[in-house]
Parts: sequence; C-alpha cells; structure tokens
Amino acid sequence: MKLAFSTLGVPGLPLSDVLALASAHGYHGVELRAHPEEPVHPDLSPAQRTDVAAAFKASGVELLGLAGYSRVAAPGADEPVLAEIRALLDLARDLGAPYVRVFPGGGTEQSPEEADATAARRLGTAAEYAADLGVRILLETHDSHRTGADAMRVLGLVGHRQVGALWDVMHTWLGGEQPVESFAALSPHLGYVQVKDIASADDTTPLPLGAGVLPLGDCVEVLSRHGWDGWLCWEYEKRWYADAAPLPGLLTAGREHLSRLLNESA
Repeated sequence: MKLAFSTLGVPGLPLSDVLALASAHGYHGVELRAHPEEPVHPDLSPAQRTDVAAAFKASGVELLGLAGYSRVAAPGADEPVLAEIRALLDLARDLGAPYVRVFPGGGTEQSPEEADATAARRLGTAAEYAADLGVRILLETHDSHRTGADAMRVLGLVGHRQVGALWDVMHTWLGGEQPVESFAALSPHLGYVQVKDIASADDTTPLPLGAGVLPLGDCVEVLSRHGWDGWLCWEYEKRWYADAAPLPGLLTAGREHLSRLLNESA
C-alpha cells in the first residue's frame, strides 16, 4: 500500500511546501483539499493548473485525489450539485488526479430512501462525464451515510465503474461498524482509505496515528488479508481543530506507525 496525507492537516500551506513535506517525510502522495481557502481549487486558471501539474511531476510526489465538498444527497435541485462536481472533475483531469471526493450530505427532511435515490441519480449522471475525463468519483463514508452499509445503498443503485467509495475509518467506526464489515461492504467499489486517530467518540480532536482509539491495526489487517494494495491517506483534521498539534512534526512518526502496521499484517 502507498501512503499519502491530506492538506486538511496543513491549512493554506503553499503547494511547494506541501510537496517538500511529502518528500522529506517519505510519503508517496498527497490528497489536496479543493476549497477556495486552499492554493488549489476549481477556480484556478489554465496556466495555474499547468503549474500545479508540473510541480507534482517535478517533485515525484503523486496527486492522489481532490477532496471536494459536493453533497450528492442534499435536498434541492440537481444542477447546482452536478455543476460543482463537473468543475471538480475538470480540475482533476487537468491536474492528473485519478479521484475526486464527494460527500453524501443527506438532509433530515428527507427519508433515507429519498436521500439514497437523490445521491444515486446525481452520481449516475456525473459518472458519464467522469468517464469521458478518466476520473473516478468517490463517495466518502460521512455524515448521513457514514457506514459502509449506508454507502453501499447508494453505490448499488448507481452501478457505474466511475463511481466508487472512499472509506473514512473514523466515520464507519462512529457508525458502529467493525473494519471487517466496512471492508466487506465497500471492497467492490473501494478507491482508497482515509486513516486518522481520535481520543473517543465524544472527542474527535485529531491525534497522532496510534495515539487514539480507532482500530487502525484491524483496518490494515483486513486490507492486507484481502490483498488490497491501494492508498492509505492520513486525514488529520487540523483545519477544524486549531488547537491540535501541527501536522508537519507528526508526519514521520505517522508514516512509521502505518509502515509498522503494514509489516505486522504481512
């Protein structure tokens, strides 16, 4: 498995510094938070996009994916959501990113069946556009669909190879799923896995990997046992927790922890 980290852990950091961190601390790739607060987002000009792609190529660090904020199950009209996804897909194509992340985002005013149908309809439409660009849309286990079983209700309705799953191990755990259950649900569609650690279900402040309660060892073990060889991406949520320790000082220990889990599972 290859290791990456998300720029959610280094809010606003210039891309050159992000790539230098990845290289210095032994990470194979980076997931970019594609938000207007960040250096890379869908409003970049063609020349800026060319510069970003060139920076990744020169660094030898891979661009794992773009973490967008489209909410595919949200109530309301389809077109604004689809336009947002198309813009993210265009950016991924221009930068050479294989994946874009979307959220479920179902509302409390919907029934689960309505939220599933809305998400599946939008993802099915966006999948055709994604296929033309060679980019895959990944639905993250998050918010209204936080477990693998929740996500599978949508992905089973979509049934398109350009739409898959992003397994956020915190949300499936908070939803009461065991890693073996999450993997069984998501494995036919799995794009990559976001790892992290927290103190408890009531305190989700990000911690160094291995310092909290999330079953990272069990997650890595089930992935290894089934021969899965994709990406593990450390999503350290510094942007939402200002008092959390700075990520750069944790990166080497985090890589070593994941490498140790991989060696033990092998």
